[in-house]
Amino acid sequence: MNAMAGKKYVVAVDLGGTKLAAALVDSTGHVSEQTILAVDTSSRMAPVNQIVDVTRKLISAKGRKRKISGIGVAVPGLVRRDGTVWAPNLKGWIRMALAQRLKRALRLPVIVESDRNAAVLGEAWCGAARGKSHAIVLMLGTGIGAGILSGGNLVRGAHELSGCAGWMIVAEAYGREAQNVGQLESLAAGPAIARAAGAGNAGDVAEAARGGDRASMNIYLEAGRLLGYGVANLVSLFDPEIVVIGGGLAKASDLFLDVLRKAVKERAQPIAASRVRIVTSPLGSLANLLGVARLAGLSGRIGRRSRG
Repeated sequence: MNAMAGKKYVVAVDLGGTKLAAALVDSTGHVSEQTILAVDTSSRMAPVNQIVDVTRKLISAKGRKRKISGIGVAVPGLVRRDGTVWAPNLKGWIRMALAQRLKRALRLPVIVESDRNAAVLGEAWCGAARGKSHAIVLMLGTGIGAGILSGGNLVRGAHELSGCAGWMIVAEAYGREAQNVGQLESLAAGPAIARAAGAGNAGDVAEAARGGDRASMNIYLEAGRLLGYGVANLVSLFDPEIVVIGGGLAKASDLFLDVLRKAVKERAQPIAASRVRIVTSPLGSLANLLGVARLAGLSGRIGRRSRG
């Protein structure tokens, strides 16, 4: 019997500023045939063409036509209600009509969603927030963003800008970088950690900290304290059951998670702070793929909205 029989499949794509991941996801949340590529930034259309090419390969892999019900794409930016995408890290993506272009090229239903919203949906379906109706995923990496689930629905905001957590105010200092990317992001995201240590990237700082370098340890502790203040704000505002720490910096959570939790207990609304769980993501980079797969029609209707 064909293993594909009886299951629904979608192609899920996670488009970042530098990396593109794509995979088949079935109705049980199983991810298979994952492909990871460097994003082609040579032109405005190059990432779109990459998505088309990788999707076609996944659909026709192993010489047989796969039964695909749709395509879900997570993007690193704003997805407007008209389906256009603003992604500051992708060349010329001011109003990229991504869903329309993909639907026209691939002749399949297409859902496009911000990566932060995809992450919380992925965690709610298959990860640490499974079964939770009130959950936040805080994505920590080059930037800082939050996917927020309240009452089982995505919190989007009037302009699709809910979850821009990097713009939270957590300290007195407010320099030029904060004006560009937001204060929390300017002080505690990956590039800020690297700048504070004079290192190439936050991973190098983590390696030095684990090797016993006191200055590197202190940089992560300070970042954790400030991130804790940000999480405290989110906990006080939304009263979630769980906050999941995801993104690239989650790999260094052993260096800052304890101080982050301590800051939340000190600064957040006391009842909410005593009841919320704060954990790192068990899914890692798969959260975005699972989230857009769910939106593309695999399971339930949480946050679902037609894009193309």
